Amino acid sequence: MKKAYISDCEGPISKNDNAFELTAHYLPNGARIFTVISRYDDVLADVLKRPGYKAGDTLKLILPLLKAYGATDREMRVFSSETLVLIPKIKETLRFIRRIMDTFIVSTSYEHYIRALCRAIKFPFKNTYCTRVEIDKYKLKEEERVKLRELAEKVAEMPIIEVPPHAKSLEDFPEEHKRAIQRLDEIFWGEIAKMRIGRIFNEVNPVGGREKAEAVRRIAKSLGLSLSNVVYVGDSITDVEAFKTVRLEGGLTISFNGNEYAVREAEIAVIAENALAAAVLAEVFCKHGKEVVLKLVDAWSPNTLKKFDISPKLINMFLEMHGDKLPTVEIVRKENMERLIKESTNFRKSVRGEAIGRLG
Repeated sequence: MKKAYISDCEGPISKNDNAFELTAHYLPNGARIFTVISRYDDVLADVLKRPGYKAGDTLKLILPLLKAYGATDREMRVFSSETLVLIPKIKETLRFIRRIMDTFIVSTSYEHYIRALCRAIKFPFKNTYCTRVEIDKYKLKEEERVKLRELAEKVAEMPIIEVPPHAKSLEDFPEEHKRAIQRLDEIFWGEIAKMRIGRIFNEVNPVGGREKAEAVRRIAKSLGLSLSNVVYVGDSITDVEAFKTVRLEGGLTISFNGNEYAVREAEIAVIAENALAAAVLAEVFCKHGKEVVLKLVDAWSPNTLKKFDISPKLINMFLEMHGDKLPTVEIVRKENMERLIKESTNFRKSVRGEAIGRLG
């Protein structure tokens, strides 16, 4: 039975958070500004569930600010290419998976970054879904540029919002964070949205949340597959809807060095320095289906791996890299979920850096 492998990009394939890095590069205090806006994104998408808003829309919120500080399409392409950092063994992993399965990348990242990545790993861009934007086509009046820079300075002074456990409404937040959320509403949906540059909010549609889920459905339909024959790999809040969509139809969902949002929604948590575990799971899924993958993971050990029907070249490479100390690969269950969240989020920070690792 034909099957498909669909992966997020940043996290499972690369170590970057390109939008964070672009913001840190162009804006004074850009790292903090992006973190504030990213947490605001988490609040709108996951807690308030604001109509018309989805996880990943941070990538359209920051575009007017990037424009105000001189970002151009050419510079974004060059920056993306020069700062690209891949997960170890991802080239070998994707090369192997592409030989046995139709393989796609579904990413919230800007097209500039995905094209740079595809060139680096020799992956067909036509097999990707990403956020399309031409920042050069948006003209910025000088008074708007000045105002946007002033607003960016105000965002930099705001607290980084912490989401209380089980928060369901604005009233569940501390007063300081509640005020920050309300002020960010005014900045983005009041002041910037009313500017000429504000049309960017209506014209750019980041591939996050429901768009990722829709991309997965579209891929499966184009291949004539049910979602039970799809494996989806992700690592963040933007993958939650895709995870739910694939799981509901009986496909396989894998968190790769995921954060809390990803681990909670995936069936398998992988915590690894390199990508080869994904290739092992993909091959077993391709040959034998989801139930056999779960059996393998339940008995995860070098001896078990040697007994399974896995390509000798792949398993030898995998065991040579790891020996008896295999990366963590576990089925996510109620009793181990909190431990896996802690281990995965901590490892994520060590692999991708504290600032990126803390993002939703």
